[in-house]
Amino acid sequence: MRVLGVLLISMLALVAALEKPVPVKDMPVGSKINGRITNGYPAYEGKVPYIVSLRFDNGNGGAWVCGGSIIGNEWVLTAAHCTHGASSVTIGYGGLWRTQPQFSHVSSDFIEHHAYDTGNLRNDIALIRTPHVDFWALVNKVELPRYEDRYNNYYGWWALLSGWGKTSDSSGVSDYLNCVDIQIADNSVCEAYYGSTFITPNHVCIATPENKGSCSGDSGGPLVLHEDNRQVAIVSFGSSEGCLSKRPKGMTRVTSYLDWIRDHTGISY
Repeated sequence: MRVLGVLLISMLALVAALEKPVPVKDMPVGSKINGRITNGYPAYEGKVPYIVSLRFDNGNGGAWVCGGSIIGNEWVLTAAHCTHGASSVTIGYGGLWRTQPQFSHVSSDFIEHHAYDTGNLRNDIALIRTPHVDFWALVNKVELPRYEDRYNNYYGWWALLSGWGKTSDSSGVSDYLNCVDIQIADNSVCEAYYGSTFITPNHVCIATPENKGSCSGDSGGPLVLHEDNRQVAIVSFGSSEGCLSKRPKGMTRVTSYLDWIRDHTGISY
């Protein structure tokens, strides 16, 4: 029986490893999502002053929506799969309603990670240089992890995910900002579905047994620790089976890129 059990586990792992991860902005969704970020709750004014809405344009009539985070007066952090192929972006600051920000800026100054791989979504991180932004109650930066925390895997820590992700297949992205509280999982949870050759130490994994998590439109958004309000991850990919498949989702681990961020922005802690 023990041998049979081991064989069954091995077979299941093999099948799961064949699951195709896709950028969160391209994930299919079901028709019964409760909340915008799936099964989340509405944000209140000033709860997440660091999040920005991003509307990208490729110059040929194509457009898509992502999220990002303010990390400095002239810098926004997001996913490389959001900036990739874009010619410009409109950045909305300080708004609960996606279409009614406190103010907006347009930028075409993107810095994608030099090793970003569109095939396996590795090094899915990018910077956007923005006009100078003054900080106040509704528009403020989020701090990054300290250098001494670069080897912290954060397994079991609680964090806040926010964004304007889809509500259903036909609804498009949400107009109102939503949040969800997420417990960071061991990377082995994601390895079981996507395979150990895809998941690396540069990822953060979130399990979604209650379908709480990100959906299309949330790509590039921040995962911020409850304990000290530092951003530890960027929304990156999920299962091709959809937002409500209860499959784990993967994020870019910010601590793996602190040197890269510092070298391009001068920001470090």
